[in-house]
Amino acid sequence: MSKKVLILSASPRKGGNSDLLCDQFMRGAEEAGNQSEKIFVNDKMISYCIGCGVCFNRGNGCSQKDDMDEILEKMIAADVIVMATPVYFYTLNGQMKTLIDRTCARYTEISDKDFYFIVAAAVDSEPAMERTLEGFRGFTSCLEGPNEKGVVYGTGAWNIGDIKGSKAMDQAYEMGKAV
Repeated sequence: MSKKVLILSASPRKGGNSDLLCDQFMRGAEEAGNQSEKIFVNDKMISYCIGCGVCFNRGNGCSQKDDMDEILEKMIAADVIVMATPVYFYTLNGQMKTLIDRTCARYTEISDKDFYFIVAAAVDSEPAMERTLEGFRGFTSCLEGPNEKGVVYGTGAWNIGDIKGSKAMDQAYEMGKAV
């Protein structure tokens, strides 16, 4: 059965290392017969959560009108969500954190999803990525029925394109194929 795969690429650079891993995941998912869409987060207008409470107190969704409504709809409709970030000071980059914060208005509707996480970092150490992954896991722990299916560790990639030819590229493709 074909699944809807949503890939959220938070790289600030198209063709950056984490973005290239997203493309590999997407290629594998599509070759396996799944529908996939990649959202390049940096191309979207997503304002910071301002803590106004409108989404909690009135149940009307977020008071801010930007591209986050569209992204949330796609997250809710997806069967599989891939969240990818470059690692900045051992954590998620600002683009991904802002997206996560803005799910607040409807996060309870992001339920029963399979999640894959992709991280790309200059440091060549998978254990050093655990703090970054905890950011993703902190988000998914607030959801109903999340299922973490896999992590792609794109380590040792500082300059754009360093990830090409790495084992992480093969892992991303294989994980996508296994969706």
